[in-house]
Amino acid sequence: MRRNLFLFALLIVLPTLAWAAGHEHPEKWYQERWCSSRGRMEVVLKDGSRCDCLTDTYAVEFDFGAKWAESIGQSLNYSAQTGKRPGIVLILERPGDERYLERIRTVNRAFGLGITIWTIDRHGQERSRP
Repeated sequence: MRRNLFLFALLIVLPTLAWAAGHEHPEKWYQERWCSSRGRMEVVLKDGSRCDCLTDTYAVEFDFGAKWAESIGQSLNYSAQTGKRPGIVLILERPGDERYLERIRTVNRAFGLGITIWTIDRHGQERSRP
């Protein structure tokens, strides 16, 4: 029984560790650096989802560059739930991640989504203004 429990725990933990190993820091590390002076983190919304950072004017989603498409839907949901403007902080840890920024900007413009996009580098520094 203990052995089965141990194996089950490994099956849950190892994929998470393997995924996190591909990044400099976990997403929450970036959230804390960016949001701590701007708003509140992990705000539970009416539908049970959690807004990564809620400021006076923005409902902000944080995601790594490769998850750029997912971040669009999340930010729009947060905006709909809160009545605040949608925002995304795209985490760009490597030079090759710039392609994700271009993709998200292209979709944002093409469909007039009105999402404000910030970027943050692997040191937790904001890289560009919206």
